[in-house]
Amino acid sequence: MTEPGAQPVTEPELPNGPIVVVGAGVAGATAALTLRAEGHTGPITLVGAESEHPYRRPPLSKEVLLGSQPTARTLLRPVGSWEGQGVDLAIGRSAVDLDTEGRKLTLDDGTCLPYDRLLLATGSRPRRPAFASAGLPGVHALRTLDDARRLRGALQDGGRLLVIGAGLIGLEAAAAARALGVEVTVLEAAPSALGRTLPTPVAEAVVALHEANGVTVRTGVGVTSLERRRVGGTERLVAGCGDGGEHVADAVLLAVGAEPATELAASAGLAVDDGIVVDAYCATSAPGVWAAGEVTRRPDAFLGCGIRVEHWTDAQDHGAAAARNMLGRPTAFTALPWAWTQHYGTTVQVCGYPAVADEGPDGVAIDGDLHAFDFTARLTRAGELVGAVCAGRPAEFRALREEVGEATRPERT
Repeated sequence: MTEPGAQPVTEPELPNGPIVVVGAGVAGATAALTLRAEGHTGPITLVGAESEHPYRRPPLSKEVLLGSQPTARTLLRPVGSWEGQGVDLAIGRSAVDLDTEGRKLTLDDGTCLPYDRLLLATGSRPRRPAFASAGLPGVHALRTLDDARRLRGALQDGGRLLVIGAGLIGLEAAAAARALGVEVTVLEAAPSALGRTLPTPVAEAVVALHEANGVTVRTGVGVTSLERRRVGGTERLVAGCGDGGEHVADAVLLAVGAEPATELAASAGLAVDDGIVVDAYCATSAPGVWAAGEVTRRPDAFLGCGIRVEHWTDAQDHGAAAARNMLGRPTAFTALPWAWTQHYGTTVQVCGYPAVADEGPDGVAIDGDLHAFDFTARLTRAGELVGAVCAGRPAEFRALREEVGEATRPERT
């Protein structure tokens, strides 16, 4: 790997040998399409463990859970278009062995795929806390289309859903469940909801919006046990909490974060540290192997450390950058992190580094009506702009993204 900010050593023009992309999420799919669009004429194989064609994950906790968006509308491209792009889809198959010296990838059906270059875009999986034993009926995660379908099937009008974790996914799912007539309680072990994904005043406004729509949100309450037992003559799920209380539900959603799917990389001897370690050019520690998306830990020049970003928009851009680097066209990835979240028809957009902004009015300057979700918030650290949040003002958000990106460029900081 090259050092962050350094120019990588590249071959003048890499051959058009076979390229294999492992992971058919947005990072991998975007990389495969970019490779072809940028002129690679050799074989491209996109391997995906799910049986679905590549699709967008953001609707899972919103439209798919509501039942308002059919599967076809979540697809990144129409089913038949991949062949037209010259991308061979190996979906429903998992990579089980990576031989970086022999440059070959083995799939779970025994297929061996030789490669000239390979991209790892294996994404992440929902974190499962120790108290939630595997296979406990009625306990759900929300990562895949199948997950969303199963959870949707468990949400009955008048039923009870317990969401464990008050992050973006948990709260978006809570909003969808309320729209379906489900009683919802959200438990968060941390002192506040949304961690530092959003600045405190904005996070509090989002929680207030949920409470106004009938969701019970309790923070500082950690779950210590989860079991099925008979309650009032009916078998239910019962969550025991550290404060001694219990919460009864018909279904439970675990929304306590994600962990990178690094097993394949680690078994192949690649450098792994809470993610596959890559440089600014998406290169891993193994020759001929790149990585992109939320499975990676990449250098961030502004923070001065490695970061792992779990935003769909970031994974898409990272996949495109990785493809160009694989073609011998050095493209340092310096994109500013940004994301959006939707609750009850309200969209909140955030960019930059909200976690490092100063607390209180010195670090969060709000213009507009916070609780009407018509505002911009400038986030600063020691008076310097480090991030922004907007609701109801998309044009202003676009301008602020550019301003924050300029303010956090390494040469300025």
